[in-house]
Amino acid sequence: MTDLEQTVFTQVKNIIANEEQVIGRRGVFIPLKKAIIADGDIQNVIDIIASDPAIAAHLLWRTNSANAGSSSLKKPKTLKEALIRLGQVNIYRYTFTFYLKEHFDELPQPYQRLVKGYWQLTEDIAEEAINLLHEKGELSLDVDELQTLALFSVFGQVIALTAFAYLEQELQQSIPLTIVKKLIDEQQQTFTLDAFKALKLDDELESEFLIAHNLRQSENEHSVGLILRNILDNRNILINPI
Repeated sequence: MTDLEQTVFTQVKNIIANEEQVIGRRGVFIPLKKAIIADGDIQNVIDIIASDPAIAAHLLWRTNSANAGSSSLKKPKTLKEALIRLGQVNIYRYTFTFYLKEHFDELPQPYQRLVKGYWQLTEDIAEEAINLLHEKGELSLDVDELQTLALFSVFGQVIALTAFAYLEQELQQSIPLTIVKKLIDEQQQTFTLDAFKALKLDDELESEFLIAHNLRQSENEHSVGLILRNILDNRNILINPI
């Protein structure tokens, strides 16, 4: 790594560690995070979600779309039913990705275009993963857990591009795209794991991400990471190719 690349790499890592720069202080995200960390009762979480119609509608849409192909689960009639089914971990993951995506429109070009392209890729991967799960009839696996994991498939690229955009704004000068591409290609794993820890995403998400990208092995037949690994392999985007 050249001196310039090392300097940029360090600055990007510092931005990734700053939640407010990455995701902003948005909607119910902060109070929801505090409630979940405090491991409060689910009713408190439900009340927080219900106070923001946009995120409430998003969570209903996410879980209903994920479970649409299941004949064994009835569609929840109320927000409360849906959130109880999801559980606090999936609620937090869906909320995090909702506000992360909402932040994209504030990014300058070409980062906005690039990060939206990666996000569309995650949506495509999530849809493919859900369809595969339903085809296999794996009723013991949590489809929402699989979908939330899939939405983090290329988290390193998404989070790094967001950080590069903010770094350019701070420096008030462009960073050569060759450096951006090289660092993302070579440091995807570092960017991803640093972000998981800095943004306090759950340990299970990190573990299943490592399994999905063939960075950790698992004999657990209930691992959603193993389902996702096949899809990432077919798309040739595993961090550690098989």
